[in-house]
Amino acid sequence: MTKTALPTPETLDQKWYVVDAADQRLGRLATEIAMILRGKKKPSFTPNMDTGDFVVVVNAEKIIVTGRKPQQKLYRRHSGRPGGMKQETFEQLQKRIPERIIEKAVKGMLPKNALGRKLFTKLKVYAGAEHPHGAQHPETLTINTIPKGAN
Repeated sequence: MTKTALPTPETLDQKWYVVDAADQRLGRLATEIAMILRGKKKPSFTPNMDTGDFVVVVNAEKIIVTGRKPQQKLYRRHSGRPGGMKQETFEQLQKRIPERIIEKAVKGMLPKNALGRKLFTKLKVYAGAEHPHGAQHPETLTINTIPKGAN
């Protein structure tokens, strides 16, 4: 009887990727990032293990959404106190903390358990074009989020 070989931390090859979010659609970019963080595009993918790679997202302030979402999409948070619900639109949050938009979109696409929390720590998002992860020699990853029929 043959057994399935599980990857060990020594055999995993975790790479670093840089993704430019300028003029990318939010949801389509977030799904691709979540797949890379999870490791689903690797032959060694195991659902209950961290087999994914690190992702550095730059130019988060230049992310786009379609239609009237800049005015209508709401981001809510709660302080835990009575009456502590705060909400703001996409436009307001993009001016204040543009990194949080991509973080929330990707976090919602990861598993809701300890593995998902561990995977989320491998996502690094920066508003501008600069990032402090040059020592890891990240590869540039081009993600084409424009659908085929939309020109």
